[in-house]
Amino acid sequence: MPALELLDVTKRFGDKVAVDGLSLALEPGSFLGLLGRNGAGKSTTLKMVTGLLKPSAGSIRVLGLDLEAESLAIKRQIGVMPEEMALLEHLTGPQYLRFVGRMHGLEDAVIDARREELFAKLDLAPEPRGLVADYSYGMKKKLALCAALLHGPRILFLDEPFEGIDAVTSRTIKAILQALQSRGVTLILTSHIMEVVERLCPLIAILDEGRLKGFGSLDDLRARSGADNLESLFVDLVGGAQEGELSWL
Repeated sequence: MPALELLDVTKRFGDKVAVDGLSLALEPGSFLGLLGRNGAGKSTTLKMVTGLLKPSAGSIRVLGLDLEAESLAIKRQIGVMPEEMALLEHLTGPQYLRFVGRMHGLEDAVIDARREELFAKLDLAPEPRGLVADYSYGMKKKLALCAALLHGPRILFLDEPFEGIDAVTSRTIKAILQALQSRGVTLILTSHIMEVVERLCPLIAILDEGRLKGFGSLDDLRARSGADNLESLFVDLVGGAQEGELSWL
């Protein structure tokens, strides 16, 4: 049974087609890097598979469950780190994680123990009374990751998780994600940092104008295209690269 299955999924916003007939399936324990230029449909796809947007057409199954019919049961088993983060900024970090943990039915003692471990791993040490609104961008990203991991999800969706994160914490996050995959958690990650995706993600999906341009292992995709690395493969598939010289310089 696939952990995630999309069948002819389409999303329209008026006359604009953001995602166009997307079909793919991921086995449990897969680690997918979802790539595309700005506006290619990556974030829209993540919003649909996590229940934040309803597809205009097609079907989505998560952990064998139909997303439209069993959305709540699915949301109990997934973790989501959206690019926008959408944190409750009038709370402190610990208060926010208490809220998230209780939404998932966790006891306060469990929430606090997991929070302490996550804060220590991610080097997140906010002022005890400091509100999330006063956190730096990097601290907010770390807190959003803590919230996504807190309940022990079976599938983890990460939209640009390394943006604004320092190099030391990035290494820690990579190790956490690899450990999750080794335990059978399915991971879907979007990033504009090609080196991160190339090192972390055994599976690659490339979107362009809402359509799937390539899907498979990096080695298979490179063998088919003849590209030396992921960046070259990406540019070959989506095209549009321009010369860098400016006429007035």
